[in-house]
Amino acid sequence: MATHLEVAAALRAGEHSYSFEFFPPKTDAGEAKLWHALRELESLQPTFASVTYGAGGTTQDRTVRLTRRMAAETTLNPVAHLTCVGADVEQLRAVVAQYADAGVRNILALRGDPSEGVGTPWVRTPDGLNSAIELVSFVRALGDFAIGVGAFPEGHPESPDLDHDARVLVMKANAGASFAITQFFFDLNDYVDLVDRVRAMGCEIPIIPGIMPVSSIAQITRFGQLSGGAFPADLAAQFDRYRDDPVGVAALGVDVAAALSQQLLDAGAPGLHFYTLNASSATREIYDRLNLRLQRSG
Repeated sequence: MATHLEVAAALRAGEHSYSFEFFPPKTDAGEAKLWHALRELESLQPTFASVTYGAGGTTQDRTVRLTRRMAAETTLNPVAHLTCVGADVEQLRAVVAQYADAGVRNILALRGDPSEGVGTPWVRTPDGLNSAIELVSFVRALGDFAIGVGAFPEGHPESPDLDHDARVLVMKANAGASFAITQFFFDLNDYVDLVDRVRAMGCEIPIIPGIMPVSSIAQITRFGQLSGGAFPADLAAQFDRYRDDPVGVAALGVDVAAALSQQLLDAGAPGLHFYTLNASSATREIYDRLNLRLQRSG
């Protein structure tokens, strides 16, 4: 069974946080693949692991079940995802109660994408909540949870500018969030600029950068849809050289992600959060290449 330490407490103690994110599969075969990857990565002793909600909140029940199982059957420290999508406040209260009953003390509070997908108007669920700021306040009132939130180095798709993004993150911290995890990105300067903006506003919330290794050419075309940002043209050109070489694409993906990870740590990032896509090989290779198991403190 996992030791459910607070993520923020580990960060305050000066530890680097290394963590893994999985997505909820839609089939039993997909779930078996997830558990294989999860067990493979468990041996790396990450600070925490999490399972996302599917698009539009469609996998809430499976996400809750997988998170509870992770808490009960593994040594991993689960961070439970919670979004405003498709749930009123009583349903949200019930989900938080399920997490609490399983001993989960860390919750990642996100508004979530619109039910119809990124780029469509956000519509609040009747008797629901309208923003991550409201959700943080809601969870804070329900118990002694460490609450994480999202951050967007390239800007949230609905944000008018990057200063607005920074102000929203500060508001989440003021509402009770104790750490943030960024959307994935590929330019160190985007992360550094976000941190600088937030610090200039007097907010010291730890901001953990998100890393997603490229594993296929097809994946590149989806990055913009997922993050609202553009995949860098220079990187796209590098990957295009391996268009007919899947092994070469995956190897370059590890090289790029490992280089960015090291740059982030050198720039003072408090850790790294890996979007695993329910596979373990790329994350394990980056972990080993950077000797992350030897960098738990300092």
